[in-house]
Amino acid sequence: MFKWCCALLLVGLFNKETVSLEVNVSGFPSNKGQAYVALFNSSESFPSYGKQLKGKIVDIEQLKCKVTFTNLTPGSYAIAVYHDVNKNNKLDKNVLGMPTESYGFSNNARATFSAPSYQDAKVSCLKDKSINILVK
Repeated sequence: MFKWCCALLLVGLFNKETVSLEVNVSGFPSNKGQAYVALFNSSESFPSYGKQLKGKIVDIEQLKCKVTFTNLTPGSYAIAVYHDVNKNNKLDKNVLGMPTESYGFSNNARATFSAPSYQDAKVSCLKDKSINILVK
């Protein structure tokens, strides 16, 4: 019995299923600058860039970009994207705190005067998945 339990435990350790999440982003006003794409797995960190589970910085081509996050544990995730036009590594805002660069979230979630909630932006990723985000 002990041998079977150990064997099952070892199989569980080495047979972890992972999934991939492909993120297709469109709607950029120009190809200038870069897109910051961040993947979050909790409401505590969403949508603060720098507190993400994984993040990628990619070039924009033909007003769009594509990012694939691999080796993810099946579960729920939320994506935040912003267009860093001037490559200063931040989402620029005006004096009122309103973003002056394009941004978007998974599920194309939007809130009026703040970022959407993690609940509104989260997507279930139990198998390989592809999503589309429109930045504005």
